[in-house]
Amino acid sequence: MHVQDWLDGIPPVAVYLMVFAVVGVESLGIPLPGEIVLMTAALLASQGNANPWLVGICAVIGAIGGDSIGYAIGHKGGKPLLERLGRRFPSHFSPGHVATAERSFQRWGMWAVFFGRFVALLRIFAGPLAGVLKMPYPRFLIANALGGIVWAGGITAVVYYVGKVAEPWLERFGYVGLGIAVLFGIGSFVLVRRRAAKAQAELESDAEREVAVAPAGE
Repeated sequence: MHVQDWLDGIPPVAVYLMVFAVVGVESLGIPLPGEIVLMTAALLASQGNANPWLVGICAVIGAIGGDSIGYAIGHKGGKPLLERLGRRFPSHFSPGHVATAERSFQRWGMWAVFFGRFVALLRIFAGPLAGVLKMPYPRFLIANALGGIVWAGGITAVVYYVGKVAEPWLERFGYVGLGIAVLFGIGSFVLVRRRAAKAQAELESDAEREVAVAPAGE
């Protein structure tokens, strides 16, 4: 079966539901490839398999709703919630990742929520961590809504129009566009993981120094 024939067989409603569900659950604090799913859906829309407006709207609703639920859970669960998530998802909620996210929030405040929508790690952390740190919900909601609209709308528009321009090639090599989306997502993830690993190393180094100094101070 030709790739384009396979793409044409995907029902538009399945595309919308997938975007809403994956982006929403990722924003809730569960590691999922929300950005890759959104880019894939926008690519499908450029091929006439979905409505780009509905793709973007589903992503916006999922992003804002998921982050808000994550905020409520974080606000109620506090630090113990991050510890439980660290045990459940050690590769995403390790002390190094948490430290990286906390530093971003301490430095940028509500802007960390806005810009965090464009970074793989902060996109997962933003809602729960804002709740844990007791950020006022009105400020969080404003940054969350603006970030969700710009992120979802921007990705949908860019990938849609790039897909339209590249349509002659995509008709022959439909997986090329999907491959580009996957590589972009992986590159972003690797970059964030390196930063988190550096933060983890700094934490361990600080802890070792504290242990070494403690006996001398007693």
